[in-house]
Amino acid sequence: MKLTNEQLERYSRHINLNEVGTEGQTKLLNSKVLIIGIGGLGAPAAMYLAAAGIGTIGLVDPDVVELSNLQRQIIHSNKDIGKPKVISGKETIRDMNPDVNVVTYQEWVSSVNVTDIIKDRNYDFVIDATDNFPAKFLINDACVLLQKPFSHAGVTQLLGQTMTYVPGKGPCYRCVFLNPPPTNAVPTCKEVGVLGVVPGILGTIQATETVKYLLGIGELLTGKLLVFDALAMEFRNVEIATRRNCIVCGEQHVSE
Repeated sequence: MKLTNEQLERYSRHINLNEVGTEGQTKLLNSKVLIIGIGGLGAPAAMYLAAAGIGTIGLVDPDVVELSNLQRQIIHSNKDIGKPKVISGKETIRDMNPDVNVVTYQEWVSSVNVTDIIKDRNYDFVIDATDNFPAKFLINDACVLLQKPFSHAGVTQLLGQTMTYVPGKGPCYRCVFLNPPPTNAVPTCKEVGVLGVVPGILGTIQATETVKYLLGIGELLTGKLLVFDALAMEFRNVEIATRRNCIVCGEQHVSE
């Protein structure tokens, strides 16, 4: 694939980087990324990946845009209120970068469809940008079983965390958190609030991890949970390890 003159100009700041160049930019244009959840995390992730020239982006979300979303979900605007989030996201991406093919899935992820969605375009990388624990465990388990790398992130109030899973190179989400907490045990952002920029910061980190993985550069957040405290303006890495008895990625499961 030879870059056009327009693409050479659009991605010139990438191309000038030794870590990217024309070869790397071509890799990005040939890559496919699935983003599950087009809210506070997924919105900035989708926009930066679209700007970066990811060739195919899948958007998964069952909801429509609400006024309360606009405080943090920057891919949507006033004119999109009442519109499906995947359609609003697709239109924003289309206006930003016509190079990007956007595939939409206006549905909840469940044990019935998650595997089919990930397999649909044989996505290279998955971003978990959901806001509930059952979905996060479901995405983790599906990605581990399908041998798909993915980025997890979660936010609440002024706090956030993120990690990256790469098959065979570190622990999965279930190694760290084992099982979903009991229903209603952890308050939601709707109940306790969230500072709008916090998911923006974490979603941007997820986009960064995605690009690094696709290009094969740098050090990923594998074996580490990056924790962000906006009030203290502090990042810290927490070392995490694979559980030998993990029911998804542990030694017994792998050997079977």
